Amino acid sequence: MQSDTAAVIEAFDLTKRFGGPAEPPVLDAVNLRVEQGEVFGYIGPNGAGKTTTLRLFLGLLRPSSGSVRVFGEIPGERDELRARIGVLLENSGLDDRMTAFQSIDYHARLYGVGDRKRKIERLLDFVGLLDKRNERVGTFSTGMKRKLGLARSIIHDPELLLLDEPSAGLDPEAQKMVRELLQELASARRMTVFINSHHLDEVERLCSRIAILHRGRIRACDTVKSLQAGKRGHVRVRLSEPHHAVRAAALLEGWLGPDAISVQGPRIEVSLNGRTTPELVRLLVEDGLSVEEVSPALRRLEDVYFDIVGGEGGAA
Repeated sequence: MQSDTAAVIEAFDLTKRFGGPAEPPVLDAVNLRVEQGEVFGYIGPNGAGKTTTLRLFLGLLRPSSGSVRVFGEIPGERDELRARIGVLLENSGLDDRMTAFQSIDYHARLYGVGDRKRKIERLLDFVGLLDKRNERVGTFSTGMKRKLGLARSIIHDPELLLLDEPSAGLDPEAQKMVRELLQELASARRMTVFINSHHLDEVERLCSRIAILHRGRIRACDTVKSLQAGKRGHVRVRLSEPHHAVRAAALLEGWLGPDAISVQGPRIEVSLNGRTTPELVRLLVEDGLSVEEVSPALRRLEDVYFDIVGGEGGAA
């Protein structure tokens, strides 16, 4: 995505090494641009360099070569830039001795947040921890700590939110809560959200664009739909009467062969094998079947991901 607006994050040939010149870089010539209001997903196997990238964005690390700009500035050089960023790293850094309220209040004081009590209680209520506000963080579960860390990261209304595995340790209901919060922040407040996540389903639902990082390099960067496209010669058929799917599949197997047909509930995925969509529709209609829709088949994001990274494990 390119536009005339200033990018929130820009990386130019960003490279980071932790060893000598003979050691392979953790990040190798990464080029990236993230626009205002985007929810951007960053996925890749363990050790791909995702957390290192976040630390470079925050100015906690310096590039070995190349450069990175956040709001047009070099990260870590001015306190004013830090105040525009919220962050939740995988290790949230919460003080177990503090209560939930004290943990957020301490952060709010650092950033000069006004009307702190009302804002803190509203955030704690939203993440389901209001009744725990006077309990010590050390008694919290991993999921509760993630919720608290997320609330703390946005108490000062940052323009950019950097999240490292925001749903780690959360049950499905809490994951849904996090998704809804991030969607609200991006759409209503135009907050830019950059997410490292191993939850491919979460990334697919949330993100306008994603980048897949593998062995320190970005191997793909585009909208989710664009990455899912490309299953050429494949279509999905939906019938007006879903219970006719098995009958239609049997008919199509006789026409195209069994390996060309996959029944997915009420839908049938078909590899046309050189045939055309009009021919397919005509075959079904002539057999008395009513076709509601024929659409291009999209690959699952999981398929796209494993095509790129191979068998090197999950996107953690």
